[in-house]
Parts: sequence; structure tokens; C-alpha cells
Amino acid sequence: MAMGESKQMETKAIIIPAYVKALSGSLGGVVEASCLQPMDVIKTRLQLDRTGTYKGILHCGTTTVKTEGVRALWKGLTPFATHLTLKYALRMGSNAVIQSAFKDANTGKISNGGRFASGFGAGVTEALLIVTPFEVVKIRLQQQKGLSQELLKYKGPIHCARLIIREEGLRGLWSGAVPTVMRNGTSQAVMFTSKNTFDGLFWNKHEGDGKVLQPWQSMISGFLAGIAGPVCTGPFDVVKTRLMAQARSGGAFKYTGVVHAISTIYVEEGVRALWKGILPRLMLIPPGQAIVWGLADQVIGLYERNYMHKNNNILA
Repeated sequence: MAMGESKQMETKAIIIPAYVKALSGSLGGVVEASCLQPMDVIKTRLQLDRTGTYKGILHCGTTTVKTEGVRALWKGLTPFATHLTLKYALRMGSNAVIQSAFKDANTGKISNGGRFASGFGAGVTEALLIVTPFEVVKIRLQQQKGLSQELLKYKGPIHCARLIIREEGLRGLWSGAVPTVMRNGTSQAVMFTSKNTFDGLFWNKHEGDGKVLQPWQSMISGFLAGIAGPVCTGPFDVVKTRLMAQARSGGAFKYTGVVHAISTIYVEEGVRALWKGILPRLMLIPPGQAIVWGLADQVIGLYERNYMHKNNNILA
């Protein structure tokens, strides 16, 4: 009995530090950005297309390449890669910190409700501190069409940010913050809860047990966990993109806020427009989550195996 209680105490003491999760997330973000940037450009172009210029994902991609060159599919890569690296580091790290408040005092386990709340908190944190300003710059760069640098309003990420601040004030970098918070909070709440559920259901993997999943196993769980978010948060993503893309013209904005944007889009373009870009989002987010978790789980698993269980063996 004493031995069982001792092992329970040892297991309870096993906690993966927030910095390990932050590191795992940042590494995954770099790889994801490099692989999936073209699909993000296409998604943004489709969401901003009000005149039916693009007939679909393939047409948008081929048209962009024909008129602007292959490099156009990587427009905004610098802010996108930086944004993803910082976002995943903050997401994974803040989620670990918030989770500590929901751990059961006796078992050290976290309920699904606690995991959901932690994911929501992590999503809100990343939306306010990282996602919104970086996506404003990225979207402004991606919506520009043409090859000549001289004819483009924004010459690069830094020039874009400076010009937005000069013309719209510092608040301009947080255009669309409300729908971004609603989108990211909901998405991460669903994602973290689903990922943990799929790991346990498919692979009998539980955080801190020392079991390291194969990359393909992590990628399956991550892919499935990444599907629900885009479907649930489609309207928030469209509104976020429209609010971020609009620059002040004649002293006024077309959309004055989230509710006004949703109602205007619905009246002018129909309800389906609120899910514009959902297919490229589904082609972007689930594979992105697969890439991130495929790498992140290896880093976390390495820590579990080489440090946590090594310490347990010393204690034993």
C-alpha cells in the first residue's frame, strides 16, 4: 500500500514545464509556416474576393502564379512565420500555465472542462498578444496584387506596420481583435480537448506517462483535432479578415464592428459568404495541426522519457 502511495506521489509530481511546451510549439510553427503559406495566401484572397474574380482554390492559385509569379504564393511569409513561431510558443506555454490551475489536488489530473477552459484562455492570450497585429500586417500584404514593388502600397512587413500606425494609429494593428479573440478562444478550447481525447482513445497516451507516440500517430490526432475549429468559427474568421484588410478610405471604414460586418456580409453576399474560405481553411488548419503536433509531441516525449523517468528511476 505504501509503495502504491509512493508511486502515486511520484506520478503526481511529474509536470511538463511550460517552457518545454513553448519550445515544442515554436519549432512546429516554423515548419508549418514554410509548408502551408501558399494555402494561407489563397484563403485570404478568396475571403477578400467580393466580385467573383476567383472560381475556387485551384483557380485562385493558378491565377496568382500566372499574374504575379510563384513567389506571390509566399507573400507575407516573414510575418506569417514569425507570427506562427511566437503564437505556438505562447499558445503551448500559456496553456500549460493555465492548466496548472485546473489540476486536481489529489490526482494531478485535469478534467475535460478544465482542459477546455485552459485551451480557451490560451487562445484568447495568443489572439490579443500575437495573432491580431501579425495577421493585420500579413493580410494587408497578401491582399496586394501585382509584381511591381514600386506600385505596391506596402513594401514589406515593417513598412506595412509603420504605415498602418501612421494612418490609423496603434489601434489599427488590432483591427478585428474581437472576432480574432472569439475565433482563437473557441478553436483552441476545442483543439486541446480533442487532441487529448484522440490520444487517449486511439493510442492510450496520457500526458506525463512517458509514452512517446510515433510522429504519424501524433499527426493523426492533431489532424482530427484541427477539423472542428474551422467549421465552428468560419464567420469569425471571415469577419476578422475583412476588418483587418480594410484601410481607412475617405475617413471611414466599410465595416464598423463585428455585428455590423456580419449583417452587411449577410445582406450583400448571402449567408454562404460567412463561410468563404472554409475549404482552404480545412486544407490549412488540420494539416498545420498535424505538422505541429507531429514535432511537438516528439519534443515533449523526449523530455518525459529522458528527464522525468530518469528522475523517477533515481527516486526508486
